[in-house]
Amino acid sequence: MAEQSLVNMSENTGLGRVEIAPEVLEVIAGIAASEVDGLANMRGNFAAGVVERFGKKSHSKGVKVELTENGILIDLYVVLDFGVSIPEVAQKIQANIRQTLKNMTSLDVAEVNVHVVGLQMEKESTEEGVE
Repeated sequence: MAEQSLVNMSENTGLGRVEIAPEVLEVIAGIAASEVDGLANMRGNFAAGVVERFGKKSHSKGVKVELTENGILIDLYVVLDFGVSIPEVAQKIQANIRQTLKNMTSLDVAEVNVHVVGLQMEKESTEEGVE
């Protein structure tokens, strides 16, 4: 797998270059997605699961950023809460990620693809006083 290059910011301030690593875009997209109501969690890989077991939160879990000739492509793998409108929540996730990346980096995103990989059922509440 080829290593992805940094994103060069096009504005020349005369002070030097500004480059953004794709991992930074993954973290921003992950945090922006988690702000949307109806999102239960993000699906990560085995390594992200191991890291979270040791207490460190992986904000880029379930997010894949690709730098292509057509622009920045973002793929999210999400688990939604049961009972929410899937198209509505997915659209809110897409809009929030686009807006957050635009505000923080001034970059336009070509695509934000939301892959719903599961539904989180409500957890049954247990009463501690009842035996």
